[in-house]
Amino acid sequence: MEPNETPMGPEELRPEPQKSKKKVLPYVVCCLATAVVVFALTFVGMTLLQSRQKSTSDDDYLAKVQEVVALLDARYVDGLDHSKLGDQLASAAVTATGDRWSYYISADELAAYQEQNANAYVGIGVTIRLENEDDAGFTVASVTPGGPAEAAGLQIGDMLLAIDGANMKELGMEEARNRVRGEEGTSLTLTVQRGGETFDVTVTRATIEVEVVRAELLDGNVGYLKINNFDSGCAEKSIAAIESLQEQGATSLLFDVRFNPGGHKDELVELLDYLLPEGPLFRSVDYKGNEDIDYSDASCVELPMAVLVNGDSYSAAEFFAAALQEYGVGTVVGTQTVGKANYQQTFVLSDGSAVAVSTGHYQTPHGVTLAGVGITPDIPVEVDDDTYLKIYSNALEKSEDAQLQAAIAALTQGNP
Repeated sequence: MEPNETPMGPEELRPEPQKSKKKVLPYVVCCLATAVVVFALTFVGMTLLQSRQKSTSDDDYLAKVQEVVALLDARYVDGLDHSKLGDQLASAAVTATGDRWSYYISADELAAYQEQNANAYVGIGVTIRLENEDDAGFTVASVTPGGPAEAAGLQIGDMLLAIDGANMKELGMEEARNRVRGEEGTSLTLTVQRGGETFDVTVTRATIEVEVVRAELLDGNVGYLKINNFDSGCAEKSIAAIESLQEQGATSLLFDVRFNPGGHKDELVELLDYLLPEGPLFRSVDYKGNEDIDYSDASCVELPMAVLVNGDSYSAAEFFAAALQEYGVGTVVGTQTVGKANYQQTFVLSDGSAVAVSTGHYQTPHGVTLAGVGITPDIPVEVDDDTYLKIYSNALEKSEDAQLQAAIAALTQGNP
């Protein structure tokens, strides 16, 4: 560990928050907040260079930044806002690595980021998207079952026009997220458009428990598990769901990791260890060249399996599918995944902000890198953008889900 760097959690196998390969994906209102905090220029220069010895080029870099700031202070017509300078410089330094998976987290964002990783947050329980640039507001893409938004009557397809009287579109996605967040038990008022009707809804903020795993027994005794992420509690809840499905008579397992953004390596490895026979599960090489291999014991689940993936299955979700595919126990169905092959560690800085940095590469059990390639499905099934969005929003009937039906057919063909 380098001086003044404090890891806040295990190795993370996820994309940068809010980043997605497909433009049609919505943004999550209640999970992350983004804001600007003061972050001293001199601290940025020192902290971001701690991991390597100072050199002439480093001195040139610092001198150039100071020269630009001095020039802006002296000549910029509208005045330089120093309150934003530190965050912007820190973010730019991470961006300069050219690694799309490393990112900066402001001090105000950090609590929400940690909440997200714990699969719990304070909010109202909706996901929104900007469907069309000309829309007057943001469209509700999903509503958390049992959450405050559902209790207040919000529905998928509603358009949110204002929050506490402030125009949502003018606020923008980031500020809207900030205003939705708040203390548990406090309320906010949303102006909602539904069809030709516009009305106000008062919603009380509460702690939202993210549904990590949803399980049900489908026709043909197919045990279906929708795994939403590999964050805290994923392995324990998935294993409990698998055991419950087996007790109900499941003769095969279908894992749905479409739109799964990844999560923690430890959760992934624990679940794979439960499912797979003895052998390597996950290979990683850190920035020092140290190789680490996680292994499974001989105990395993001896049922046919299939995995649903798509272009928004990231990192841990990809490696979950790859492991089942390489062991020959799982048929992969859907579309090519994103191909993320870096893992991140998050380091908390002295002002309460943090940097999630790619500190290593990882590989499948057979030593294959997925970088820029991803998983190639055994059974490719494409869907149009409208269907893609309905799958995300859980608004598509299972009978109309061609990817799901193809996976079920792969598991049940030949069975009576």
